[in-house]
Amino acid sequence: EGAALATGGTRRGIVVSTLAEARFFAAGGFDDILYGFPVARWRLAECSELAQRLQEFQVLLDSRQGLEMLLQNPLPGGKRWLVWLKLDCGNARAGIRPTDPEALALARGIAQGSPELVTLVGVYAHCGNTYGCGDVAAVQAIARDTTAAVLEFVTA
Repeated sequence: EGAALATGGTRRGIVVSTLAEARFFAAGGFDDILYGFPVARWRLAECSELAQRLQEFQVLLDSRQGLEMLLQNPLPGGKRWLVWLKLDCGNARAGIRPTDPEALALARGIAQGSPELVTLVGVYAHCGNTYGCGDVAAVQAIARDTTAAVLEFVTA
């Protein structure tokens, strides 16, 4: 019920942390879901099944190896992998640092490589480094730093 309220009843545009959550929401009529963790090879079959079943199942990538894995495992029936480049803007959990020279090359590789197989949707950053903040000002400072890093990367 909370997810339906959060999406204004559209049942679109949610982010999940686990594939169990993705399956739960898909069973509840959601058809636009982002799996908020870079796809691991051992999760590929589950992600493929969801991508084929839903109108839009989106995944995160943060490495050249992840991109190659998706390119080597195309979706059937004309579907494409919908990909967000996961940036690590200080969380140090997942993602590629936006200042890493490989990050821009990876973004270009996704966007210009084989868009009929893998399509770049955008960039994604998660401010998990706010979890330990003790006040609103600290959260706001991390949000400003993350926003600046993402905007600088996208501009480049």
